[in-house]
Amino acid sequence: MADVDTGGGGGGHGKHQKKRAKKLSTRIDMTPMVDLGFLLLTFFMLTTTFSKPKVIGLTPPVKSDKHTEVDTTSLTIVLSGNNKIYYYKGQLPLSLDSTDYKIRMSDFSPKGIRQVITNFNGFVTRQLEQIDIKHKNKLINDTVYDKLKDSAEGKKGAMFVIIKTDSLAKYVNVVNMLDEMDICNVGLYSLLDASKADINILKDYNQKHNIK
Repeated sequence: MADVDTGGGGGGHGKHQKKRAKKLSTRIDMTPMVDLGFLLLTFFMLTTTFSKPKVIGLTPPVKSDKHTEVDTTSLTIVLSGNNKIYYYKGQLPLSLDSTDYKIRMSDFSPKGIRQVITNFNGFVTRQLEQIDIKHKNKLINDTVYDKLKDSAEGKKGAMFVIIKTDSLAKYVNVVNMLDEMDICNVGLYSLLDASKADINILKDYNQKHNIK
């Protein structure tokens, strides 16, 4: 039990001094304050919302022996060193004799790869515009809106993005590209390693365009 003693003896006991009334000691029991502290601590622990870690949901592709054909709705993005981003639509010719590989460079600026993905993903953009209008006018609730949005992003005709990385790509660029998939409403995408053919094409492209 925690006590605070503020008491003390009287005055002097000299012969010619007046006698003073003896002061009684004051005891303050601090035990209830300790109990109150634990009650407050318990209260804040039960009422506080703990922050949840922010993660990116990524569904890896299912392993299959079947070859997936790259069609005109697919967009391949290759991440390399020095924050370089290469992209091309459809199938890339694997011939170094070609003068134009249909490959271009971009970056993470507002008018960079995000604008490229948005322009290529016009099918989904048009679908989402109609859904957004219905949701804004409160014709559909949040649950129905999310279902319609997921359905539009996964429909046939929606753009499929293939994200490839070489040995020089930075991890932060991979994370940023996955963020772009969510921002640009891309529901179909995969993450792969760049093949030797891709790396050879990029090297030849850099040499022809004096890119270091």
